[in-house]
Amino acid sequence: MKELNVVLTELGISKVRLAKYLGVSRQMLYNYLGIDNINNWPKEKAAKLLSLLNIESIDALGDLKITGEYIIEVEGRLNEGVKDSSSKEVIADLKGFNKKEQELLSDIINLLKEKLSSDKTKDTYNTYVYLFNFLQSMETTEELKYILGYMSKSLGFTDPMEFVFHKDKQFIFESILFSAMTLYNNGGASKSKLSASHQRFVQDIEHKNEEKLSRTQELNTAKVQALKELGYTEINEDNAKEVLEKIAEIQSRKV
Repeated sequence: MKELNVVLTELGISKVRLAKYLGVSRQMLYNYLGIDNINNWPKEKAAKLLSLLNIESIDALGDLKITGEYIIEVEGRLNEGVKDSSSKEVIADLKGFNKKEQELLSDIINLLKEKLSSDKTKDTYNTYVYLFNFLQSMETTEELKYILGYMSKSLGFTDPMEFVFHKDKQFIFESILFSAMTLYNNGGASKSKLSASHQRFVQDIEHKNEEKLSRTQELNTAKVQALKELGYTEINEDNAKEVLEKIAEIQSRKV
């Protein structure tokens, strides 16, 4: 299964995420990977792995071309599989959290369960999908916290002069957002007037996606070059550190 480990490394799939995708513990996954023949895996787990990689048999590993597009496709299937995996459970044990944190988590979970159980419309489901995406991105996009602060204030839950994050940035963001919401609520904006602006919004997102794909392809190219310069044919546990350092060196040459 050495070739499989190399492919997983090249795809950037951690053992933790793969274990969640397959619905097994990390230790069980290591046991699977230690088996020489995937045909000796439980059939369901072997089928899920082949489906993730979009191959019919493990023999096709040698023909895989790890391109940027392929990495994105596998990532999409992995994300969906992890969501559906039985290992992904609703928090049942709140040990390790203080009293306030426990109360907050319980309130959030109970509210979500109540809303989803009482309203089966697609709007409710889609709203919480967006909320999930929102929460996933909060660590990398600080403005999302300011949006939450603005909504809490505008709905009367929080003092409008309370700034628990970066005071100046939060103040500026709230002021801009208030102007935008006022324009929206007073009918000062129309679809026809904003069509050009929305098109720029779409183009900006497409540009970011293209940059992400370009970076993935660039990394793959650097990896191939690093292997060639070092005289290796693949990345494995023994040379991974050396190859990664060489990739970093190759990328630095372009700076």
